[in-house]
Amino acid sequence: MSLTALTLSHDQADAFDQITTVLKGAGIDLGDNLLMPPQSGKTSVVAVMGKAGSGKTLLLAELVKSLEEAGLAIVSGDYEGKKTKDRRTLAVLAPTNKAASVLRMRGVPATTIHRILYSPVYDPEYEKIAEWLAEKGEKPEIEGLTEEALARAFAFYQLHKSIPGALAAAGLRGSDFITGWKRRDEALDVGFVDEASMLDDKQFDDLKEIFPTLVVFGDPAQLAPVNQSGSMAFDKLPEKSKFKLSRIHRQEADNPILDLAHALADPQMGFEDFERLVEQKAREDDRVVWAQRVEVDLMARSPVLVWRNATRIRLIHAFRRVHGAPEDALLAGEPLICDGIELPLKHRKKRLDLEARGLIKGAQVVYLGPGRKPGFSRLHVLGAEDPQVSAASIVKIELPDEEEPFIPFAARMGAAFLHGSAVTIHKAQGSQWEQVQVFAPDLYAAARMGRVEAGQPLWKRLAYVAITRAQERLLWVVRNRLSKPTAPLRVDDLKVPAAPLTLEEQT
Repeated sequence: MSLTALTLSHDQADAFDQITTVLKGAGIDLGDNLLMPPQSGKTSVVAVMGKAGSGKTLLLAELVKSLEEAGLAIVSGDYEGKKTKDRRTLAVLAPTNKAASVLRMRGVPATTIHRILYSPVYDPEYEKIAEWLAEKGEKPEIEGLTEEALARAFAFYQLHKSIPGALAAAGLRGSDFITGWKRRDEALDVGFVDEASMLDDKQFDDLKEIFPTLVVFGDPAQLAPVNQSGSMAFDKLPEKSKFKLSRIHRQEADNPILDLAHALADPQMGFEDFERLVEQKAREDDRVVWAQRVEVDLMARSPVLVWRNATRIRLIHAFRRVHGAPEDALLAGEPLICDGIELPLKHRKKRLDLEARGLIKGAQVVYLGPGRKPGFSRLHVLGAEDPQVSAASIVKIELPDEEEPFIPFAARMGAAFLHGSAVTIHKAQGSQWEQVQVFAPDLYAAARMGRVEAGQPLWKRLAYVAITRAQERLLWVVRNRLSKPTAPLRVDDLKVPAAPLTLEEQT
């Protein structure tokens, strides 16, 4: 603990020590950097719980660093090295692409839960490069790849720890080196899961089957999954397996967004009192904005967060209208939300391909343009490690006061999408954006209804989740107005390649 203790607060250090004890029981001694072979039959599941700003991510990062130093190999989801009897591994997971990308930006090699369920099948020739990069073996000689290309791959991997990214840096496309995907049929070793409040019981059970040692990190103040009756999956763990962080970390102490989030814990705080506090913070700090209207320019990359579905649909309709979007087509740059994969069971491989590339339910996507075949779309999956893909698409545009959505175009089957310029607060869990707009009239409606969830007024739980989605700036929108766009929708910030990267169109 000598080096780690210098960077962790008291309760973080306690949790670190307790998890270290759990890992030692699994044959991983962080104190002496000693690893024992995995022991079959031994399982351990613990939870680290704390509100926003309590240091869950810092603790997770320090644990990952210590485990890497002890010799555990990272299972990233894009490549797995050769299995050996004594090899110990660690996988760091998040429920969504966006949540995983937030961890990767902080130097933690995270991937999605879904990606860890499926592993890529590499072309044997190019797998030699992956083995060289990940296992520190001898540099291979690959026909068609120069020393300079291999050097670019090596430099990229040292910086980003991504095998597909490194191979792309060498000039290869995904279709060159990944020939397919297979469902994981063997257990792994140690698993860390961030944003665990999003897990339902089935996902939690699946993870416990895959990882004999599982540590989940969650915020008990967030909204539970809709099918969980207000409870979190980790609530059922015994108290001795729950480690709680309560202290707000020093570097977060002057954050007005977190001040607002934690003010909601006051049982005497009513909605009107809270809005007065938001207005006061906005006068004192420009990281909080008392907004008289929704800023349409922000909606293309960070959706407006709402409670009511009707509000979401009205905002989407207004967004498309002010941008002059036609009824029968999408504009390049329009945001979408993946609503699932609509494929029959006989197309299981295509489903695996799409989901492994990031098109899982809830994924945030930007429409880049039509694909090469009717019904196909070129898409940029926000937060995905290999973000650009072309896929058969079913796009549904919901309209105010209409029961059925309007479908501007659709393939017979493929990935289904809803518009993503506004989303419900429930669906926003697990994601963060630099700037977040919260539609306050919806929360006022929830407060007027007096609904309670898990012993807390629903409006407070909604407000807490919505506010903590903001990394840098919070806009508290108090009026039902929409600004005009200052510029057309854009895609150049997504570094769109000259030629589309295709996935399904090649079949």
